[in-house]
Amino acid sequence: MKILDKILGGNILYYPGCLTKFVGKDLKENYEKILRTIGIDFIELKEKEVCCGSPALNAGYKKTAEDLARKNYHVFKEHRVTKIISNCPACCKTFSQDYPLLLKEWDIKVEHASQTIYRAIQEGKLKLEKKIEKIVTFHDPCYLGRYMSIYEEPRKILEFLGCKIVEMKFNRKNSFCCGGGGGVQSNYSELANSIAKERIQQALETKAEILVTTCPLCYYHLKRNSEEIQVFELSQLLVQCI
Repeated sequence: MKILDKILGGNILYYPGCLTKFVGKDLKENYEKILRTIGIDFIELKEKEVCCGSPALNAGYKKTAEDLARKNYHVFKEHRVTKIISNCPACCKTFSQDYPLLLKEWDIKVEHASQTIYRAIQEGKLKLEKKIEKIVTFHDPCYLGRYMSIYEEPRKILEFLGCKIVEMKFNRKNSFCCGGGGGVQSNYSELANSIAKERIQQALETKAEILVTTCPLCYYHLKRNSEEIQVFELSQLLVQCI
């Protein structure tokens, strides 16, 4: 199928998103390594792609988001992209749910990296050199959970790594927001930090050793507000095992 896709001119794009690309470069490297390890033949567009438009759309600037969508779509088509894999839940939600509304011609498949990785585990394509036998609790990012209903894949990956998961009292569809998204962190930093600290307290109540999430924004915001528990992005644990 991969050979046929190449003949027909289709490419899989790894799209890290702005935060991962410019701030979380270590996370970007992690996901590149993971995707290569499981045999995903992907391309990257480096500086040719622009922001997905999620911040603009959430702030009410629909025209700006539409312009960004059209720029991205043009670049994606120019590079024969038929599928996008991203580790950013906001980007995934924007591409899969908002772009079809902004662009009637949108026809590109979208997948969160946790879905890609879990499928590789199911297909026996991911072998571990070691396991992490830790008690962890998982924070469901709003865009990954509430908007895309992706709850089990990250947890299955953690179990595959040897982790024991203990749930916070607010989890899955009832998860507690980290406080960093929706422009809150930028405009109301004290409120954003107080929400993060409340989430950290919920994590501490589980007696877990590690708090894990699959969103770069959640990861950085929770980590910045935590002194009592270690905060990890999922890829940071996975790369230790492969």
